[in-house]
Amino acid sequence: MSRGKRKKAAEDFTRKVLHLLHKSKKALSHSDIAEQLRIRDDKKKKRLLRTLGKLTAEDKITQEESGNFSADADKDTFEGIVDATSKGDAYIITEELDKDVHVKNKDLNHALDGDKVEVYVFKQRHRSNSSGEVTRILERSTHRFVGILEKTRNFGFVVMQNPKMYTDIFVPEDGLGNAKDGDVVLVEMKSWKDKDDSPKGKVIEILGKPGDHSTEIHSILAQYGLPEAFPEEVNKFADQLDTSIRSQEIKKRKDIRNILTFTIDPASAKDFDDALSFQELDNGHFQVGIHIADVSHYVQPDTILDNEAYERATSIYLVDRVVPMLPEVLSNDACSLRPHEDKLTFSAIFELDKEARVQKQWFGRTVTHSDARFAYEEAQHIIETRSGSIPAATSLTRSDYQVDQLIVDAILRLDQLAKNMRQKRMDNGAISFDKVEVDFRLGETNEPLGVNFKTSKDANKLIEEFMLLANRKVTEFIGKKKPKKTFVYRCHDDPDDEKLAALKTVVSKFGYQVDFKDRKSVVRSINKLLAQAEGKKEQNLVDTLTIRSMSKAYYSTENIGHYGLAFDHYSHFTSPIRRYPDVMVHRLLQRYLDGGSPADPVEYEEKCKHSSEMEKVATNAERDSIKYMQVKYISQHEETQFLGVISGVTDFGLFVEIIENKCEGMVRVKDIPGDNYYFDEEHYAIIGKQRGKMYQLGDEVYVEVLKADTIKRNIDFRLLGKEDEVSI
Repeated sequence: MSRGKRKKAAEDFTRKVLHLLHKSKKALSHSDIAEQLRIRDDKKKKRLLRTLGKLTAEDKITQEESGNFSADADKDTFEGIVDATSKGDAYIITEELDKDVHVKNKDLNHALDGDKVEVYVFKQRHRSNSSGEVTRILERSTHRFVGILEKTRNFGFVVMQNPKMYTDIFVPEDGLGNAKDGDVVLVEMKSWKDKDDSPKGKVIEILGKPGDHSTEIHSILAQYGLPEAFPEEVNKFADQLDTSIRSQEIKKRKDIRNILTFTIDPASAKDFDDALSFQELDNGHFQVGIHIADVSHYVQPDTILDNEAYERATSIYLVDRVVPMLPEVLSNDACSLRPHEDKLTFSAIFELDKEARVQKQWFGRTVTHSDARFAYEEAQHIIETRSGSIPAATSLTRSDYQVDQLIVDAILRLDQLAKNMRQKRMDNGAISFDKVEVDFRLGETNEPLGVNFKTSKDANKLIEEFMLLANRKVTEFIGKKKPKKTFVYRCHDDPDDEKLAALKTVVSKFGYQVDFKDRKSVVRSINKLLAQAEGKKEQNLVDTLTIRSMSKAYYSTENIGHYGLAFDHYSHFTSPIRRYPDVMVHRLLQRYLDGGSPADPVEYEEKCKHSSEMEKVATNAERDSIKYMQVKYISQHEETQFLGVISGVTDFGLFVEIIENKCEGMVRVKDIPGDNYYFDEEHYAIIGKQRGKMYQLGDEVYVEVLKADTIKRNIDFRLLGKEDEVSI
């Protein structure tokens, strides 16, 4: 055995001993350790003694008076969450360490993506990155997984669809049920013994055949443990609610049904949870009301309906459907501010001067009546033309019509006020994220017919600014009260310096200069960067990288402010139909308006954590559905040539994003003809060893669709070359 192999074998043996001691709940004797490691011959027993002596001398383990050995669990061991990679290794994210801990696959010890684990961190002498070993699985993130069954006569293996799941699941004959070879199934992991290569599981649901649209969407929901439908008892409870608006309820509220009120939403929206009212006052000021569906009136605490809404925590928007937080009788009916109907609302009403400064404010329950419903496109047409003549091409009704001049004037005034508020936010250090969103045109059978890009225009920003105003002012109203009141805050921390440094390195490849020396320069540079990249081929990449450099927003009872919006106080008040935190905010606001005592902070912090976790789950499910539809769309264009931008570079290939449809796929290094290419990390490039040809992050290249796999949800491209090398 070579010296290098002997050294590696010694390191592996030492890790096995450490792992055993770390996961043991009691001190172990030399004989106990030998027995559990199955060490039989004397030579290996002597090796074990030497290893134990070395670890004791290095203060990694302790030899007690009895002679038994134990590991100090608190010294080099930390709790964290597994973030697995598609290569089979993982990083453990801990709150106690500045850097994530890299763990090789062989040291994961059956830990899976998302699991809460205990990790032992190896002492590093020459490496800048921390590495370690999982010593204990504290909590599985899930026991249920989606995959394709490969069945033999007496057993089967479920091959995982999730690239972060590095193992298949073995299913014995009695766990197969009626599942057939090739079925997409939901499998539950029952056990995973130390000696077994794969976990043992049981098929609990047959989802369908691979590639079928309903199967793939159902698979995404099943993978994240998301429900497709409400339980029968929840629907029954919701259907029996009294959703009529009685006179005695109106008497308890501010009645503003006589004030001009309207909604502006996406053309495809089915629920309208916010409306604006507008009134010019005699003193030259404007009264603007932000009216939100009063979900908390119908969803009472500790009911079966409330429990279901809390568990879901958010509505989920997949490419072909919405998985709502609330049953349809509420989300699309009683709590939807439909035109020409009286509705119960919770309102934030402001008196604004011409510069959009708040002079007075009022919060409370109201009854409102929407006079009109507009799509963003209709409102945008009014803003751009300053006219109420809506052409059929822009109209929701698909016919020409004329908007009442009072509403036209209101929209134009609100637009100006919104622009004033937005400018103040920017001046105060807010970051302007207007990322392009992908939207699919679907056919009758949900086949993708084309790709649209949703961009934020003045009409969108008008609504956004008034929702931000309501969210901020409601939160200030509670957050500044003395003594402190328990409340639900939407928090956004400062960006991480290392992520900013990485962003600076990447965008410099495109010729952008940024300055991140302090907060003001960070905000100024990021806003300038986003503005300069707008409309350029690399916009989507720059937007994505910039967003990734930011911290993740979350809910908490401890307020730290919102970095991205530059607000000291911020929460979510404006979307209780689709977000449970907004329901909590409504309840707490009414509690304090009524003079109630502070709510239990421990209870609400737990609810905040659950809401934050479910928001992540929903985001991942939505991304997966978009990725699936992108692959399905591009599968119709195999052997078609596209112009794209190199959006990522790794040691195994190039990621290329097609400019015209934002679909991203991979060109594998081994498939690039004409040379042997190597990865140059410093320049974010791959370079040919013989000819020196370089393909770098941000380069425009032509690619051909080689393969689109809707089951694995990935796209392979063939690289044709740069623009001057290809004749199209």
